[in-house]
Amino acid sequence: MPGLLLGDALPNFEAETTIGTIKFHDFLGTSWGILFSHPRDFTPVCTTELARAARLCGEFEKRGVKMIALSIDSVEDHKAWSKDVMAYSGEPDRPLPYPIIADNKRELSVQLGMLDPDEKDQQGMPLTARCVFVIGPDKKLKLSILYPATTGRNFDELLRVIDSLQLTAQKQVATPVDWKCGDKVMVVPSVSEAKAVELFSNGVTTKEVPSGKTYLRFTQV
Repeated sequence: MPGLLLGDALPNFEAETTIGTIKFHDFLGTSWGILFSHPRDFTPVCTTELARAARLCGEFEKRGVKMIALSIDSVEDHKAWSKDVMAYSGEPDRPLPYPIIADNKRELSVQLGMLDPDEKDQQGMPLTARCVFVIGPDKKLKLSILYPATTGRNFDELLRVIDSLQLTAQKQVATPVDWKCGDKVMVVPSVSEAKAVELFSNGVTTKEVPSGKTYLRFTQV
């Protein structure tokens, strides 16, 4: 099955969505993007996910991230389902604040490697898995997470990894286990001791380990 690897450029596909026909690169512009797929409209787990994404729309906007979803049903179904989603989110009078791609022929799902072979519809056709793509302003894939259809995603974690991706794209640092925005980060091994002093005005601390190696370097940015 075709798919995408980290660093691959997302194809500039054309698609029908709840906001009309889009060209994907034009839709993103110079922004970061998050594309998340869903097995099917009017299904329970998907509805909770889209509602959570709608409530967090402002958080994605603050980070300069454009949101777009995908499901294998039609635009008409998406628009009707969106009303259920927003009712579940507690804002029944508000429109869904991001578009949904209609992929009822499964062409895009196949191209991007989103299908879950173990989850099938009543006709025996595979459903889309819960795929997450985070795309940088250069239109390249920065992060990919693939959940099975039966497991809902954690959108707080998606915001956390976006914070990490955006920070590490700008600074010569990496984020350690369980890192959250504001925590200390790690100086990447390619930065020399002298360069680290120059780059990080808040100072660098090194964790001593039995090997005597000085690779565990932390700083605040």
